[in-house]
Amino acid sequence: MLHTNWKYPFSGSTNDAVDLSSYDAFNEGAPFKTFERLRNEESISWCEEADGRGFWSVTKHKDIQTLNKDFSLLTSSKGIRIEDQTEEEYEARKTFQETDPPEHTKTRLIMHKAFGHMQIAKYEDEIRDITVELIEKSLKLGEFDAVKQIASQLPMRMLGKILGVPEEDYEWLVQKGDALISNTDPDYTDFVLDKVDTEEYRMLPFRSPAAMELFDYANKLIERERNGEQVGVINLILKPDNNGKVISEGEFRNFFCLAIAAGNDTTRYSITACIHALANQPSLLQELKDNIGNKDFFISATDELIRWASPTTHFRRTATSDFEYKGKKVKTGDKLILWFLSANRDENVFDEPYKINLSRKPNRYLSFGQGGPHVCLGMFLAKLEVRVILEEIAKRVSKVEQTGPHNYLRSNFILGIKKLPIKFTA
Repeated sequence: MLHTNWKYPFSGSTNDAVDLSSYDAFNEGAPFKTFERLRNEESISWCEEADGRGFWSVTKHKDIQTLNKDFSLLTSSKGIRIEDQTEEEYEARKTFQETDPPEHTKTRLIMHKAFGHMQIAKYEDEIRDITVELIEKSLKLGEFDAVKQIASQLPMRMLGKILGVPEEDYEWLVQKGDALISNTDPDYTDFVLDKVDTEEYRMLPFRSPAAMELFDYANKLIERERNGEQVGVINLILKPDNNGKVISEGEFRNFFCLAIAAGNDTTRYSITACIHALANQPSLLQELKDNIGNKDFFISATDELIRWASPTTHFRRTATSDFEYKGKKVKTGDKLILWFLSANRDENVFDEPYKINLSRKPNRYLSFGQGGPHVCLGMFLAKLEVRVILEEIAKRVSKVEQTGPHNYLRSNFILGIKKLPIKFTA
């Protein structure tokens, strides 16, 4: 079921009772056995929380699709991760992810000007040039860490170009983004959420001091724009929409933090999962090679491998009133955790969900929050980057080998391989 025939399986977890509230829940990879048990038992399941008040886990594809649409009943404004915050903290830290329509929709339309499909499509040649450069360098290295040399490089370099930041700042921005979204992993921050007193930073995004540095950086971008400089797509974000609405400086700063963290990390871990799969199932690389030049196939392969990777494991919603759902009585203020990772392995929707089928159609995976009002703004960029990576590996690499064990990010919010030793053969 879980590809135990792979030398280095995507998940080594065999426990069907993992504590999903723990930041260590994904240390061995996704706890697929736990999610499978929950899907088989009931539509939504109550889960205890070691340091909290507990939550409902929603694990089935159909239930997530149904509940994710109802933003009047299930709000995003109380946080999108399992841990709780005070009302004061929500207001200080929120990005447009923590808002509901119509406010969310209005802000989204402003951002869409910079990240919509037509705008992002203009960057394909630049994405391809960077990808070719990274692969050619990797071919000369022998063994290398695919995360460091490829998967973390492409997303940040492209996001940097889009936002108009200097190349010499890319590595610094990656480090600060990691400190934010990976704030539960001691490899990425000294302010680990459950290990260190972070009360001093509770008003900052991700409860991290790195946000202060990114705020300062965002302020400088705003200043450059106001001085008449063309700064990437920031002019599109800062100028008024058709109704005269202008994003505030605070909203822009929080957006910038979100873009640097989520815009880099989730695509990084999707690319890493792709390379891991190619290394452990060689027939996949041959299938890609057999379809070089077939854009439709590579679009399908991209969707399937993003389904497989499912880097954002969940989003939280909070009940705005009492309601009953399939026999379960949900109370006002209860947390509901929508486990997109579980939905993407739902046997009732996907034939052989633990198998990679590069031609899978239909492929109704729920990554990017598809099917709800909060569908990921960076979806088009992420899918384009993954597709180009797959196309160029197929053209330039004859063999992908994993040369040692990989390890995972310490997080129950992001599923990611953070170190992947690989060798490419030209």
